[in-house]
Amino acid sequence: MAAIPTPCRYPESGWVEQDASQIWSAQLDAVRRTMAEIGAQPLEIAAIGITNQRETTVVWDRHTGVPVAPAIVWQCRRTAERCKALAASSDGAWVAAKTGLVIDAYFSGSKIEWILDHTPGARERAEAGDLLFGNIDSWLIWNLSDRTAHVTDPTNASRTMLMDLASGEWDDALLQVFRIPRSMMPRIVPSSGVCGMTAATVLGAEIPIAGIAGDQQAALAGQACFRKGLSKNTYGTGCFALLHTGTEMPVSKNRLLATRAAGLDATAQFAVEGSIFIAGAAVQWLRDKVGLIESAPDTEQIAMSVPNTGGVYLVPAFVGLGAPHWDASARASLTGMTLATGRNEIVRATLESMAYQTRELVTAMEADSGAPLTELRVDGGAAQNNFLMQFQADILGRPVVRPKDSETTALGAGYLAGLAVGFWQSLAEVEAFWQADRSFEPAMSASEREGLWAGWKAAVARTRFQ
Repeated sequence: MAAIPTPCRYPESGWVEQDASQIWSAQLDAVRRTMAEIGAQPLEIAAIGITNQRETTVVWDRHTGVPVAPAIVWQCRRTAERCKALAASSDGAWVAAKTGLVIDAYFSGSKIEWILDHTPGARERAEAGDLLFGNIDSWLIWNLSDRTAHVTDPTNASRTMLMDLASGEWDDALLQVFRIPRSMMPRIVPSSGVCGMTAATVLGAEIPIAGIAGDQQAALAGQACFRKGLSKNTYGTGCFALLHTGTEMPVSKNRLLATRAAGLDATAQFAVEGSIFIAGAAVQWLRDKVGLIESAPDTEQIAMSVPNTGGVYLVPAFVGLGAPHWDASARASLTGMTLATGRNEIVRATLESMAYQTRELVTAMEADSGAPLTELRVDGGAAQNNFLMQFQADILGRPVVRPKDSETTALGAGYLAGLAVGFWQSLAEVEAFWQADRSFEPAMSASEREGLWAGWKAAVARTRFQ
């Protein structure tokens, strides 16, 4: 494993962007470092799987390969007013029904439109067929293949607000809503299957690119959740809970998202998803902006050093609230403080905020599915925090199960690629790899749990209507 950070920029309040060329060079460097560390020769690599931050939008020149503007990151809220107006218009209901999504700045469609409208000459170049769009998966594959493969998969395409969720194809009516030329769009291919080859000039040999999945659907696959009824939650920059619904396309009545799950062939697979915009990013805020901690792992012992938060709640709506609220105007708040409140209580409240937001998602998922969750499989960096995982089990009243291999997002991309080229022969072979590291059982009384939960709901209400 090799990791190379790529910084974000925040040019205005609520705006988040990155340099797409920097993402590509960092990724290529990481691949080469990993190969060098284990002494892997290019021809020894069976296949490459790609997993990526979804929704992050790149528009580039198909002739030069140069991005026309900074990549607009999934968290960016610059198109919130545009999406609010669309949701209130006569098009709002059918757009949401066709895509399975809540109309929000989160998704790629309004981001592409913004780049075309705010980059000099971009719309004219796009209409002339000179510009391409891709999320990070498409951008990486286009570069890995030396500009020969412009593709994406259904898990990423379903997050653009431009794909018909049922058919799995780009929809002309949706493209027209956002005034996006069809010539910009990548070809949609199965999540598991050879879709291109790396150029020998890039990695030293032609290697099959055989797996693609957006990060959360890849984590679902990495948790061996390939079947209806299995679920996972990833604790990363944000938090993302997915429940696999098999071949049945879900229709959420609780403001969750219907999305595509990664499949092993052309058969459509679906999931219902809840998205939390800020989870681990709140811990970064504690470290980088307020200086309350030196590193993220410190939070576990700090949180355990006090019996509770003393009634303090952090609602981390730094870029608005995601599911099930979808309130772009909400902003973060720290409530319930007294003169007795100190660093330890604030740090603990920050960790607890991830668990409370996850319960909101699980409650909505259970209402949509009509069945209680038996357990929640977890992954991501914050899943290593034992305090958080125990509190998550307590506030859910359900077991929380952490796997031995917590890098499930990369693992899922690997599974999809390996199955495509016969490195693994069957889904059962892949499913056998999954092993639990630890199960956290709920230990909190129902009265304490519901009392804390009522406090959280009150804190959220203050955040939304201040």
